Amino acid sequence: MKRHILVAAAFLAMVLLAGCAPGVNQHVHTASPDGTIAGFWRGLWHGIILPITFFISLFSDKVGMYEVHNSGGWYNFGFLLGACWFHGGTAANGAARRRRHRRRLAERRLET
Repeated sequence: MKRHILVAAAFLAMVLLAGCAPGVNQHVHTASPDGTIAGFWRGLWHGIILPITFFISLFSDKVGMYEVHNSGGWYNFGFLLGACWFHGGTAANGAARRRRHRRRLAERRLET
């Protein structure tokens, strides 16, 4: 009986995750109305300013977090690099700092 529940839960999880998969971007490699195609450097910049644009996009339909008129893989790489390097790294550094702090506290307790 438990096996059937596990199989059903796994199937449900797969269906839900498949529903989150992105579709094809029809505007890749096409110029925006001002004639530009976003490349690696613009993707990097958009990744860096991601928290700001996300917050603004909650209240405005004119601001998007991601440039749809992009060069494809290089823009995606720059966007991911900017988002992870500037925002993901901070959280990881904070977690490492907390671990070091806890370790030092434990060492001090052992010394006394």
